[in-house]
Amino acid sequence: MSATPSADRPATRLATRLAFLVAGFGIACWVPLVPLAKARLGVDDAGLGLLLLCIGAGSVAAMVATGPLSARLGSRPVIVAGGVALALLLPTLAVAATPITLGVLLLLFGAALGSLDVAMNIHAVEVERAAGRPLMSGFHALFSIGGFAGAALMTLLLSRGVASLAATLACALPMLVAMAVATPRLLAVRAEPGPLFALPRGIVLLLALLAMVTFLVEGAMLDWSALLVVQRRLAPAAQAGLGYILFAAAMTAGRLGGDALVARLGDRRTLAAGGLLACVGLVTLLALPAPFALGGFLLVGLGASNIVPVLFRRAGAQRRMPPALAIGAITTLGYAGVLVGPAGIGVAAAAVGLPASFWALAALLALVPLTARRAAGEV
Repeated sequence: MSATPSADRPATRLATRLAFLVAGFGIACWVPLVPLAKARLGVDDAGLGLLLLCIGAGSVAAMVATGPLSARLGSRPVIVAGGVALALLLPTLAVAATPITLGVLLLLFGAALGSLDVAMNIHAVEVERAAGRPLMSGFHALFSIGGFAGAALMTLLLSRGVASLAATLACALPMLVAMAVATPRLLAVRAEPGPLFALPRGIVLLLALLAMVTFLVEGAMLDWSALLVVQRRLAPAAQAGLGYILFAAAMTAGRLGGDALVARLGDRRTLAAGGLLACVGLVTLLALPAPFALGGFLLVGLGASNIVPVLFRRAGAQRRMPPALAIGAITTLGYAGVLVGPAGIGVAAAAVGLPASFWALAALLALVPLTARRAAGEV
């Protein structure tokens, strides 16, 4: 794909940031609604787990289709459709009256998120290429900021007694406004002939596997870090979420400064240093006593913060397959790591214990610095 001459305009970069912001904001707005949905529908934990799986199923299905679709139509219409659908579907999640209805809506909500996720990364690669300097980490930082803002705003509204439907409508409005601002400023990308589907191979497969490992670590931090904190007695049970807070804050800070770091170090050194730092963080978390072990969460967040943005950049630079398809493959496999990984950790934890499962994560993450030269295209 080739971008129009306006690709390096500040307005285009703003539109890209808004797309990432909307994606993070939208999915985070759903999180405070989960217990309300469980109580409203009267489902048990197993039923809730199946409902939550619908988001992942919808996302993965949409991700598989979005790469080829963006390659043919361009990323702009997919971004607009995904962002608007995400905003419009959010209020419906607050009023779904049956588990089946909510399951269908969550499938659609996940599909909107998945299509937006792939298309905005394709768009970001084009914008970064036109700018001639690293921008990807900053774009991904907006996703993290959007996630914090969405969860915070929804929680604030619900805690003030605002009805869930009114709260979701209040959160959907700024999402629609952001998409309205972004739409005319997004790139018109000329579609180039190419295959509608291609299995990832060679460098693309390596990038996708590294993304899956990194997302697996992120998913483990989200779903299992609080339990690990309790098991290792790093903090009282009431403060078990401290580990994830430190991790998320460090990741956001790392991405905000990531573009300058990548410009200074280059892709290979960023991958090698980031992967090594994240591994050291996991070892610190698992081997040192409190309170030093809590510092491991900071190291993991800082180290992992710029790995995925660099992997997306390399996917856009490789010539093994069309960039849109490569980015779609990386996003899909990466998201699979978030979905399947935490469940796998649970199975492993039941067999060998949670700390041993996290040691396995450290071993997997070591693949990032070990393959950094190859992933950066320097061999």
